[in-house]
Amino acid sequence: MPQARRGFGERLAAAVRRNGSLCVGVDPHPSLLSAWGLNDDEAGLERFSLTVLEAVAGLVPVIKPQVALFERHGSRGFAVLERLLLTAADSGLLTIADAKRGDIGSTMQGYAEAWLRDGSQLAADAVTLSPYLGFESLRPALTVAAENARGVFVLALTSNPEGAAVQHVGGEESVARIIADAAAAENRDLHTLGSVGLVIGATVGTAVRRLGLNLESLNGPILAPGLGAQGAGRAELQQTFGAAAPLVLPSSSRGILAAGPTVNGLRRAVAETQQELQPAE
Repeated sequence: MPQARRGFGERLAAAVRRNGSLCVGVDPHPSLLSAWGLNDDEAGLERFSLTVLEAVAGLVPVIKPQVALFERHGSRGFAVLERLLLTAADSGLLTIADAKRGDIGSTMQGYAEAWLRDGSQLAADAVTLSPYLGFESLRPALTVAAENARGVFVLALTSNPEGAAVQHVGGEESVARIIADAAAAENRDLHTLGSVGLVIGATVGTAVRRLGLNLESLNGPILAPGLGAQGAGRAELQQTFGAAAPLVLPSSSRGILAAGPTVNGLRRAVAETQQELQPAE
């Protein structure tokens, strides 16, 4: 009988032990394509994406393609994303599709099968999800992820100003805390890192403590966008996450991608960012 594939959390933990915790976003903004001397079309999109992949493979544990910036190119953009996900898997890189999907019933099931089912051309190792139709509305994705040894990252506490209007409601019994507690319940009693993670902005500051989120009990990964260009560094990560810092995947996109278009330039930016994340001696 073939050995069961390890869960996403377990595979991620092993990758972090090898290559550190930095996650690199693959965000082909039109402005970045232009800065790299590339056209805003399928060929430019593919050149950009595969150059980033070549630069970071073996240096970081995971990449995070921003799905919307592929989707804007229609079927051709999705074809590039499919090639990126396949090539990343062949390179030993884990992938998080930053799709932020969320719906109910058969529609959520469709999203789950697109992004998490073995055999789907768009299947990533994990996908970001929006829980604002209720955490339990994500059940189809949680089920498909578990059945296929993949993972999810659920939006909990984002750094955009508008997010507070929903996520902070309730104070110490906030919406964000309800989401975080529900995610932790999915990982409870596991002996390895769980595969249900959270998205918490690296620049939310004291909000984690103020809203009563017990992130140490999550037993799952925390994706933390905002490193670099958005102003977060090692100090901000420590302030935001405290004792839960070992669970955090700090994510940088523009701060690294601006160092292109050369592979060497991108590699230097990755190395510099990783150095900045190291504790002061």
